[in-house]
Amino acid sequence: MTSAISYYVDPARERPKFKPLKAWKHMQKLIADKEDTEQVFQIIEALNGDQIRQDFERFLATETGRKLFEARTFYPPILDDHEPLHAMDEGSVGRTYAEFMEREGLTAAGLVAESEKSTSSLRDHEDDLLWYGNRLRDTHDMFHILTGYGRDALGEASLLGFTHSQHGGLGVSFIAFMGGRQIAKIAPKSAEIRKVIGEGRRNGKRAKRIIEQDIIALLPRQISEVREELEIEEPVLYKRALEIFQDAGVEPMAAAA
Repeated sequence: MTSAISYYVDPARERPKFKPLKAWKHMQKLIADKEDTEQVFQIIEALNGDQIRQDFERFLATETGRKLFEARTFYPPILDDHEPLHAMDEGSVGRTYAEFMEREGLTAAGLVAESEKSTSSLRDHEDDLLWYGNRLRDTHDMFHILTGYGRDALGEASLLGFTHSQHGGLGVSFIAFMGGRQIAKIAPKSAEIRKVIGEGRRNGKRAKRIIEQDIIALLPRQISEVREELEIEEPVLYKRALEIFQDAGVEPMAAAA
């Protein structure tokens, strides 16, 4: 271990194997049903190898990461209690999050339930690696809020590009690439889908890591202030692409992930 704090990984946990054929099989299912979240988990597991352990150690190497790990706050009940979030100032992270989740018909608990349906081997062991995997899951929709990427297919693919730059993992990068490729088939060429995904990757690389932030402490703060502090740049090409879709009468392919 290279982290500055010890953590527990079940000795029975096997290190994930690289399975490209399995990933391709699940990608075909995801293309057929873009709301089948289970396929996302399967693709990531098939291609990411031991990336999550490396990413966890990177998290623990930071002072904030160590504090968050020691506290182990479970976010979903806090994030699903919208009344105090709505009481926060307009433009705050918390209020923006509550409005986003209600508009999209989402709950943090719902994402937990979806992940627990997964046959991913990550969930086979109750250890600290699972805790980190759950943290990645529970902050997903907060990534949408802070980055400005929507839940349409292009927004999801761009956000995955952003996420890959922050965490690595071939599985995430593959889904982002394939998502962009599918969208490009129906998008006007002027939308420049490849460049939009590339912008997501660049923004993720430049920004401070969202996973290492105290999400609860961010809730009452203005989202513009938080974006500036975390050096999260505006997704200019993404917003331009959505305008082009609208002008062309093309739906940006609503998709959940």
